[in-house]
Amino acid sequence: MSRRNTAKKRKISPDPIYSSKLISMLTVRILKHGKKELAQKIIYKSLDIIKNKTTKNPLEILEKAVRNTTPLVEVKARRIGGSTYQVPMEVRAYRGTNLALRWITKFAIQRTGNSMSIKLANEIIDASNENGNAIRKREETHKMAEANKAFAHYRY
Repeated sequence: MSRRNTAKKRKISPDPIYSSKLISMLTVRILKHGKKELAQKIIYKSLDIIKNKTTKNPLEILEKAVRNTTPLVEVKARRIGGSTYQVPMEVRAYRGTNLALRWITKFAIQRTGNSMSIKLANEIIDASNENGNAIRKREETHKMAEANKAFAHYRY
């Protein structure tokens, strides 16, 4: 991270089929070794699976899953006078969305199963129904922030 100036925010182009910026952000999270087309295939296949399982609009379910897993507060390590405190900080909308997508993909990869598209679809469905590992991670983050509320005055 540069000390001199802040990083420029890159413009996110929407994905070709659903023309959604959220799906293109998810594509970047799944992307490995620059194989964007493969990542998009996985996502589109998982959206088809979601459509078959729930008979609802898969894009709405994805948005609901992201909304459910987005944290409101997180803790950041702050060093004051030789000791490190976990200081609770509010999460901005863009960072919250990024964290939610990161957690959904992380826990989809950790799931048992053979196909990544099936695992991703199941994780998204679980997150939209307010259960699953990504939701547990959000709750854990909120608990950590609640426990360290005493250090909130160290915000920077």
